[in-house]
Amino acid sequence: MTQPPKGAQPPPQRAQPTPPLPPTEAPAGRAPRALPGGRLSPPQRTRARPFRIAVVGGGPGGLYAAALLRRLTPGPEVTVWERNAPDDTFGFGVVLSDETLGGIEHADPAVYAALREDFVRWDDIDVVHRGQTLTSGGHGFAALGRRRLLRILHERCRALGVRLNFRTHAPPAAELARSYDLVIAADGVHSATRQDCADVFGTRLTTHRCRYIWLSADFAFDAFRFEIAETEHGVLQLHGYPYAPDASTVIVEAREEVWRRAGLDRLDERESTRRCAELFADALGGRPLRGNRSQWTAFRTVVNERWWHGNTVLLGDAAHTAHFSIGSGTKLAIEDAVALANHLASCLANHPGGHRAGHLPSHCQERSSVSEALAAYEAERRPAVESTQRAARASLEWFENLSLYVDQPPRRFAFNLLTRSRRVTHDNLRLRDAAFVTAVEREAELPPDTPPMFTPFRLRGLTLRNRVVVSPMDMYSAQDGTPGDFHLVHLGARALGGAGLVMTEMVCVSPEGRITPGCTGLYADAHAAAWRRVVDFAHDASPGTALGVQLGHSGRKGSTRLMWEGMDDPLPRGNWPLVAPSPLPYRRGVSQVPQALDTAGLAAVREQFVAAARRAARAGFDLLELHCAHGYLLSSFLSPLTNHRTDAYGGTLAARLRYPLEVFDAVREVWPADSPMTVRISATDWAEGGTTADDAVAVAAAFAAHGADAVDVSTGQVVPDERPDFGRSYQTPYADRIRNELGVPVIAVGAISSWDDVNSLLLAGRVDLCALGRPHLYDPHWTLHAAAEQGYMGPGAPWPLPYRAGSRRPPTGRADGR
Repeated sequence: MTQPPKGAQPPPQRAQPTPPLPPTEAPAGRAPRALPGGRLSPPQRTRARPFRIAVVGGGPGGLYAAALLRRLTPGPEVTVWERNAPDDTFGFGVVLSDETLGGIEHADPAVYAALREDFVRWDDIDVVHRGQTLTSGGHGFAALGRRRLLRILHERCRALGVRLNFRTHAPPAAELARSYDLVIAADGVHSATRQDCADVFGTRLTTHRCRYIWLSADFAFDAFRFEIAETEHGVLQLHGYPYAPDASTVIVEAREEVWRRAGLDRLDERESTRRCAELFADALGGRPLRGNRSQWTAFRTVVNERWWHGNTVLLGDAAHTAHFSIGSGTKLAIEDAVALANHLASCLANHPGGHRAGHLPSHCQERSSVSEALAAYEAERRPAVESTQRAARASLEWFENLSLYVDQPPRRFAFNLLTRSRRVTHDNLRLRDAAFVTAVEREAELPPDTPPMFTPFRLRGLTLRNRVVVSPMDMYSAQDGTPGDFHLVHLGARALGGAGLVMTEMVCVSPEGRITPGCTGLYADAHAAAWRRVVDFAHDASPGTALGVQLGHSGRKGSTRLMWEGMDDPLPRGNWPLVAPSPLPYRRGVSQVPQALDTAGLAAVREQFVAAARRAARAGFDLLELHCAHGYLLSSFLSPLTNHRTDAYGGTLAARLRYPLEVFDAVREVWPADSPMTVRISATDWAEGGTTADDAVAVAAAFAAHGADAVDVSTGQVVPDERPDFGRSYQTPYADRIRNELGVPVIAVGAISSWDDVNSLLLAGRVDLCALGRPHLYDPHWTLHAAAEQGYMGPGAPWPLPYRAGSRRPPTGRADGR
């Protein structure tokens, strides 16, 4: 169940970027600065020496960092080691965003001017789907050859006095750290510098499911081009873009199993190049491809818990990687270089004791100065990098699962591809190319001037007027399980707010099944009568609003304090006994140890769910959701981390599913046949050895086979040591996969916060309904306000008659203040 705001992770505090200092083109070995009267400044009287910087790796990030450090900081000695020759490179073209180019222009106009002469620019993206080309414009790209980029940076480094060592391996990291004041590890995804201290940096490497090869064509595509080849072996895809008037980058990618079935794993570079040209002959116009020591490889995501240690700092792919499908590797490295140079220059320029002249006294004062700069660099860059990595992961997973989408209508497929990373959205794409979005909506048969979120959706005999769901949220405000005036106002306000479906919090099926003493229940007839009051108000005051009840049992997470008194902390007194599949406490040494349910206990709990479902029907609820997520009782049967049973209800996934399915079947039998029933699952435990995305598909398939009308796809909260990958719409890929692999309707949850996100997910065909919690706490009328902001006045978001006068945004004050 979605927890109210206290359980949310606070946003990271991002350091403000330090503006670059004015350029100083002083060469190394600058003479000591003279004070009035001919005296030397204090640093030069203390055996000053140059500030020495070692850069390991001569890619764009390392070279640009070296150039900027010489330009922005007077007098440091900067040395670059590159094990390859100057013109060696393993790619062809480099794509840079306008944001990155703006940073380059601000940091070093000379580099920007040189780059600008060679840029190839274009605005369109072509998506080829089964022979039909769908073009979306207004995107704005700039690219150039990677060799040309390296030459520009080589020339700039030489002009500024950077020492460049090619075909030379850098000394060992430990030796560099002793000999130099700063060591910049820009030696790529396989960074030896990082590997030498992987435990200190907290390195995590993830190898993904696709194989790809980086090639080139001797002609220029007209646009960024995505094309698929559907073969007897499976789906392969081409990513192509121009980087010169007569050249394009071509990347061919396929799932590992498709790559092997097609025999590509047995081909050398020449044969792979020829075979790829055959597969995509139409895209290439029959022209050949060429390689550059090109090999099939699997993309690896690099994440580091810390980017610096002592006087060694990671930059670019050594610190982090982001999938090439969002064109971010070189962009991130260059932006790292700008931030690092700015912070180091600022720190050295303002540090006492000679740093202004780019020299350091021979004592340990230098170490604190460097540490300050490195900490500020990481604080500034980490939030932006993590955001990019989340977008890149969403993009690469979309391509990993490409086969799920190939049967979509052409325009929906193209829209889905363009919005895959969640950075390009429905509204944003409309600003870029309104005609394209209109064509997608027309293909989807949306009524004119109707945003996707305000289209109806049917579940059994229930038709929801729109696709917005108020997510279940614990309020901890009941008395002995009875909902009171608070719940009437809370849920009544959300019903008046326009959502198609308003869900209760988890309603507990027994006193012992409560999470806290403040949880609501349906284990007494008085509870049903109190809920009837809430349901009747919502139906009467906001006709067309559906009310759903979520039934659950806390399991091992019960008998705890109210959230604001100590989330997941046991009650100080008055505890009730807990039950679970296995006698495993939620928090070892803190939580109560539950009793493992025996045969009689399993039957008793199942009957409690049945009795609660009967009361829910009498209360008039329109929909019932069975809570099998977030580590509560039924969820803890599903996860191998919480179910250690050796009987028929433990072991394999099929066995772990047995009891939740028994409860589902029993509830479905007594729930009205025409009323829909959904199930909420945790699609991953975010913990090693726990439920995986593949498991989630199997769990969803099992519930669907037993009659679930939709699957509400959440994640986590099963074990306390989880490591969720928080971010915008971060749980939706799990819902997307279930929907498109199984054809089962899904409800998506998890940091969906804007109506633009909702429209994007729906029009792309990734989800059917979107559940939002915190936005509805912030604004009970979130759905109606979303309609007003989009200028929508149709049947999907009717304003209650007493509120109709507020259906337009109130005017703001005059600009002149009158």
